[in-house]
Amino acid sequence: MKEFFDKTPEGAGYKYFKCTKCGEEILNMEQLHNVADSYRKIKKYHIKLSKWGLSLGIRIPKEVVEKYKLKNNEDVIIIPDEGGIKVVPA
Repeated sequence: MKEFFDKTPEGAGYKYFKCTKCGEEILNMEQLHNVADSYRKIKKYHIKLSKWGLSLGIRIPKEVVEKYKLKNNEDVIIIPDEGGIKVVPA
């Protein structure tokens, strides 16, 4: 068995063991609980896209604006990512 470290797409890190002969992967219950706790802490926001001219726009919830100190008319960067996009301050 060899120990590995990986992250979920949302960034929750975990360790696991992989058999070097058969490839079977083993994750202990403590690791599973830690990953589950990380998912519970990730807050998801459901928003609707709005038509703005020929483009689509999103409204960023107040909690997110305050947490990341976003400002009106501030530039942000949209980064394509596996399964979606990331919006980050410029």
